[in-house]
Amino acid sequence: MVGKIEVSKTHLLSKTPKKFRITPYAIQMMCYLGQQKVYAEAEEELEILRGIDISAKQIENVCHYYGEKLEEEIQQEITSGGALPQKNDRKRHYAMLDGGMLLTREEKWKEMKLARIFDATEIVSINKNRNYIGESTYVAHLGNHKQFLQKVENHLDDKGEIIFIADGAKWIWKWVEAMYPESTQILDYYHASQHLCQWAEMAIKDEQQKKNWIHTQCLWLLNNGVDTVIENIKQLKVNDTQVRKSRNTLIAYYESNQSRMQYKTYKEHGLMIGSGPIEAAHRHVIQQRMKLSGQRWTIKGAQQIVNLRVAEKSNNWGKVIEIINKAA
Repeated sequence: MVGKIEVSKTHLLSKTPKKFRITPYAIQMMCYLGQQKVYAEAEEELEILRGIDISAKQIENVCHYYGEKLEEEIQQEITSGGALPQKNDRKRHYAMLDGGMLLTREEKWKEMKLARIFDATEIVSINKNRNYIGESTYVAHLGNHKQFLQKVENHLDDKGEIIFIADGAKWIWKWVEAMYPESTQILDYYHASQHLCQWAEMAIKDEQQKKNWIHTQCLWLLNNGVDTVIENIKQLKVNDTQVRKSRNTLIAYYESNQSRMQYKTYKEHGLMIGSGPIEAAHRHVIQQRMKLSGQRWTIKGAQQIVNLRVAEKSNNWGKVIEIINKAA
């Protein structure tokens, strides 16, 4: 066993994260475990496997400190503009954007926005209905979409061909059209069909009729028939005021995204049409660490920890080590 390292509960580390009287390697372990587990579990693991006696609070302080250092680096890159984009990478890249709610102390539930960017060659078919996505770059931000999109741009401006897949959020598509007008834009098929099913649940009472109607409309959607689906929705007789109001919302949603719903064409070109990879990313990047029972984050603290987590999940832990060594 590695020699036991004792750090008392009154050590400077437990009071301020500005100066750590501890080795860079120990800090690396604290940051790695702290972004992966709740701090009490990280404390226990360091004690059992490494013989290092460091409190959960000390691990928390270190993680927040270096998570903030990562945020400073990200903002510096955005401000400086980095290297001029060369656009010499002609590979096909996917960019998927979505949001999920996180419980915060200041604003209760607040949206954590997440992007997943990956090379199309990282897609491995497991079976007919399932793919495995290899190495990906993740971007996460707990705040307004403008700051989030600046972070995403930092990873996209050197890419050649980009395929965006997202839900119907207007701010996403407005940004894509302004910044990446030559990209391919795809409305996630599963969001599109889900909205249809939810409306049909309200509009059609007979179960068999509803099942048949939904099946038919989904076939039209998959065969570039969104215009037909819109007409079929309009022609379906409904009497309830709320159902009619919801129908107008659904039609407006489809009409504003028609150009992004040519699913047969996308599939013929070998493109994905669903946002499954970003849904999975929410689970293993955000939820597995940030949405555990009883957790309620400060906005700043959540961003700091998710910065560490994104670095690890993006196979960019070397950046964390570089920052730690620089401060040593």
